[in-house]
Amino acid sequence: MDTLKKNKNFIIEYFNAISGVEKPLELIEKYVADEKLKGHIQFFESAFPKYELMIDELTAEANRVVVRARWRGRHEGVLNGIPPTHKQIEMPFVIGYEIENGKIIDNWMIADQMLLMEQLGVVNQPA
Repeated sequence: MDTLKKNKNFIIEYFNAISGVEKPLELIEKYVADEKLKGHIQFFESAFPKYELMIDELTAEANRVVVRARWRGRHEGVLNGIPPTHKQIEMPFVIGYEIENGKIIDNWMIADQMLLMEQLGVVNQPA
């Protein structure tokens, strides 16, 4: 299997493994070496337990994979001082991964944080 297909399959496996389940550090570390990403996953898991990930599109080049996706979860824990609203949230995002030796070693993400705040009811939607 060529590297691009292998890397795409790795990311699909990773998304499937962590979607809709608790995300203990042992599970995260099976796929992720990037400490910043580990912390990000645990941070969102504490506010949105067992959040789901849905892939819409994957693109690969060399050792990098870019994913256009959505995450969905119920706000059950404190998020940056915002108490649980118990609202169901769904948000699109784009994330890029760098893969080395079968692990994610770096990432970047673009997400609409204002959409998240609107869905939580923290800010009003523009008129």
